[in-house]
Amino acid sequence: MGIAVPAGPPRPQPLVVARDVEASSRWYQELLGLRSDHGGKDYERLVTADGTLVLQLHRWDVEHGHGQLADPDQRFGNGAVLWFGDVADFDGAVERAGRLGAAVVHPPMRNPPSGEGNGPGHREIWLKDPDGYTVVIASPDGEDHEPS
Repeated sequence: MGIAVPAGPPRPQPLVVARDVEASSRWYQELLGLRSDHGGKDYERLVTADGTLVLQLHRWDVEHGHGQLADPDQRFGNGAVLWFGDVADFDGAVERAGRLGAAVVHPPMRNPPSGEGNGPGHREIWLKDPDGYTVVIASPDGEDHEPS
């Protein structure tokens, strides 16, 4: 019969390729306060303190029975954006990004810009990770609400 597990709605569990899985794992752990749930040079699972899977890293040139995941002739991260929203410690994440020497694509900003309504009403910073993926860290929606 098997084991019954509760089914829920689909949740994103991105898997991206990395040149150095262990270095990328350390970078994301430091930046976002995640922890390793697998570890290794070929594959990693990064989770929150309660065990929720947030990100998977896979060495770009390892097949693991499903074929190579990246075209070695293409630039990593081209067109991909890894969005991490609802980051309660937004200011801390910005500070950690600075300590990591992360390349900043867009410095901390409000979305939408001040005076343009509330929309999500949060703050964002756009960075590049060690493999060139664009990484967006956003505070919780409504965190930067402007009075009407």
